[in-house]
Amino acid sequence: MLKKRIIPCLDIKDGRTVKGVNFVDIRDAGDPIELAKRYVQDGADELVFLDITATLEKRKTLVELVERIAKEINIPFTVGGGINTLSDAKAVIQAGADKVSINSAAVKNPQLINEIAREFGNQCVVVAIDTNFVDGEWMVFVHGGKTPTGIKTMDWAKQVEGLGAGEILLTSMQHDGTKNGFAVELLQQICSTVTIPVIASGGAGTMTHFKDVFDKTKVSAALAASIFHFGEIPIPQLKQYLKTQQIPIR
Repeated sequence: MLKKRIIPCLDIKDGRTVKGVNFVDIRDAGDPIELAKRYVQDGADELVFLDITATLEKRKTLVELVERIAKEINIPFTVGGGINTLSDAKAVIQAGADKVSINSAAVKNPQLINEIAREFGNQCVVVAIDTNFVDGEWMVFVHGGKTPTGIKTMDWAKQVEGLGAGEILLTSMQHDGTKNGFAVELLQQICSTVTIPVIASGGAGTMTHFKDVFDKTKVSAALAASIFHFGEIPIPQLKQYLKTQQIPIR
């Protein structure tokens, strides 16, 4: 069985790490380079860096910051936010990212998934899907969760897999920052819809939440932010706990 991954996420705004609840109420969470270094020491399996306002502010990802973080870490590193073209993807990969995460740009131009996959391989393309429960249906949102698309989440997940995405990073906006647990039922549905790895995001608050999402769904990784940034759950302790629960962990 493939071992499960624990992934801290650095949401970046104005060069700082920040964290919100349900995609709003943003607060400062520290220096991204210091946090990245700490996560490598703590045994994180990967690191995700999302420039959360790049798309809204219509600018490129902070390539220089990506470069500085990449120099400090030796674990797989995914970068997203403001990647709208193949050349944007090239710039962050040249700066040291192992994978690129695209979200709003993929919805606007689904062929971008295919272009990046052809150039760098499917394993380099992570499609981030922000989803919310609207009128009894999980729907896709873009622009940092601000704009509804009218696209059903299950349909979009299938489509991105067909276009060459190597992985899906699924964030439930309803669960984001609430610390009430991951969207287990939604993740079960997504994992049975696609065959590519799915990263669970949104809602982690306790070690049990990680155990539940790995026990009850086929996700290959679980991502969290504030509980790691503010030291509420140290990664070494979380991994130790999951091992005692017979979860295959790296």
